[in-house]
Amino acid sequence: MKVLKNFIPNILVIGDLMIDHYLWGSCERISPEAPVQVVDISKETTVLGGAGNVINNLKALGAKVSVSSVIGDDSNGLELAQMLNEINVDSKNLIIQNDRKTSKKSRIIAVSQQILRYDRESKNEITKDSVEKILNSISKNISSYDAIILSDYGKGVLTTELCQGVISLAKRDKIKVLVDPKGSNFSKYKGAYLLTPNKREAILATNININDEDSLKEALLKLKKEIELDISLITLSEDGIATYDTKVKKFPTVAKEVFDVTGAGDTVIASIAFSLSAGKNIEETASFANLAAGVVVGKIGSATVTLDEIEEYEASLHKSTSDAHIKSFKDIQEIVNRSKKNGKKIVFTNGCFDILHVGHVKYLQEAKSFGDILIVGLNSDESVSRLKGPTRPINMVQDRAYLLAALEAVDFVVPFEQDTPYELIKMIAPDTLVKGGDYKGKDVVGTKFASELKLVDFVNGKSTTKTIQKIQGQ
Repeated sequence: MKVLKNFIPNILVIGDLMIDHYLWGSCERISPEAPVQVVDISKETTVLGGAGNVINNLKALGAKVSVSSVIGDDSNGLELAQMLNEINVDSKNLIIQNDRKTSKKSRIIAVSQQILRYDRESKNEITKDSVEKILNSISKNISSYDAIILSDYGKGVLTTELCQGVISLAKRDKIKVLVDPKGSNFSKYKGAYLLTPNKREAILATNININDEDSLKEALLKLKKEIELDISLITLSEDGIATYDTKVKKFPTVAKEVFDVTGAGDTVIASIAFSLSAGKNIEETASFANLAAGVVVGKIGSATVTLDEIEEYEASLHKSTSDAHIKSFKDIQEIVNRSKKNGKKIVFTNGCFDILHVGHVKYLQEAKSFGDILIVGLNSDESVSRLKGPTRPINMVQDRAYLLAALEAVDFVVPFEQDTPYELIKMIAPDTLVKGGDYKGKDVVGTKFASELKLVDFVNGKSTTKTIQKIQGQ
């Protein structure tokens, strides 16, 4: 993840751009003019849609993004161009075609329910003149791109001539072209580095009913051979991602909760392009894309994902090293802010945890049961010495933090220098503050910053002091 955070790829997205337009309101009556609902509009929002959602995902990951597409000479085209400008997307390769309508999909939402959608768009193929303008425009600086994404929403921008022209130009400069395909005929993408069809799309394109490992391999091989791909790839929804370069490899999904799969395909191709641009191999890339998809399907609506969110998600699955779970004050504040925004319940506890024992583990397991994310404040070595005496700690703070971070119940460990975690609790403002049962009837530091206090009884006979005494033969 550190390599990805230190890399800013320059990625070109070519495809069908559109505006997703939402009218939000309430409905309390039926029209006297016709048997239809009357919606009182209270809010109006717009977001980039189609290939624009791929752009949003790349920007969220930290990429530099350029776009090439065809829009109309209309108010929607001006609005779309302005939306791209506001997020610092290079749109000098954007072509205006006078007889074309810029895609805008308007949805009326009442009481969280979509009751109507109306579209303004052109679906016919762009003209040969527009194709030539795009190819001429991108050929001038194509060598500056680390990868090119063709995002096909079937609205006519990605014609056979344009796809083949882009792939030919890219091959000349050894640039990978990644395609999110549309339809049942993938021949127009021939020569691309890889495609990202889902299972249903792959079945339609290959006429192979993918229902077991053998049929999956057959479909992957057929796509690789007929479309002349470097790597064949099929996304398998809850079963993850399957790839074929020299053999079939499957990468299982890592989604914990699925709220909405809208835009998950855009997240997958964006994360694949980002990872491959950073020099990651296909195994590392598929795993990264699975993590990104795991985050985004846990959000409502077409969503994006950041590298920090992916790192935190990986940590929550305990697929990362212990180091990834040890955070500074600044890091944990950012994590807490994002987690609360996503509706996660934060639990906090603290201690010295000098010699880790079963009492500690059971205590932390019960603490985690009170919420979604358990943050453990850990006393520094100097703090432990002041509290426990000059012979303590037995284990240094780095060792104690690493062992705590390896526990499944612990999401994050934050070392602190003070005698108490007052400032840490104030900053986190946890939903639940957890302390040992020996604090019953006593004042607990930081209680005023937490929504609730939970006391957890210790396991009888289990403590660091008793462990030390046993070692010393006392």
